[in-house]
Amino acid sequence: MQLTFQDEITRRDASALAKRLQSAKFESRYTFDNMVLDHYPTKVQRQVRDLQAGNYLHQNKSIIIMGPTGTGKTHLAHALGHVACCKGLSTRFIRANAMLRELQASRADLSWTRVLSKYLKPRLLILDDFALKAMTPEQAEDVYELIAERIGKGSFIITSNRTIDAWVKLFPDPVMANSALDRLANNAHQIVLEGESFRKKSRPSVTDA
Repeated sequence: MQLTFQDEITRRDASALAKRLQSAKFESRYTFDNMVLDHYPTKVQRQVRDLQAGNYLHQNKSIIIMGPTGTGKTHLAHALGHVACCKGLSTRFIRANAMLRELQASRADLSWTRVLSKYLKPRLLILDDFALKAMTPEQAEDVYELIAERIGKGSFIITSNRTIDAWVKLFPDPVMANSALDRLANNAHQIVLEGESFRKKSRPSVTDA
């Protein structure tokens, strides 16, 4: 009887995890199991292992991952998101531009409040490839509202090819930019990934015929 009861708990836990992973809408099956942390400097390895414990989530703090294309930012964000799901926390992954397009479209059919609420609900919101290009006034307002509403209530993981200082120039209004980014940066762990692109290393070699 005891074994049957434990099996049922295990089954329910596995089912709940599967639902959280599905709701997260991860683009790939990136986890720490298929990530080579040894590629990074010791300081970064230590940062990542500390964050794997998940304390930042319970403190409603965030993570900002910066670095050139191909250095593993998205993989790391996915892996940390997977950990959050395993810890029982609601998670959502989305590319920043896709979210901004959705919010922009919601203004036309008056569903903006509902759509914004969708990105306020998860305990962890992962925005991939943030700050790729300059924002329109409406997009900047959406980003400001998202940050202002989530800070202290949930966590972000944000990946970007640009440093935080460079984000300010992408906002039409520098006052709004500084207000939003000051709240975010002062509440976030910052990880900088450097080095040669993994994609470049994985390209097939070309040999002479």
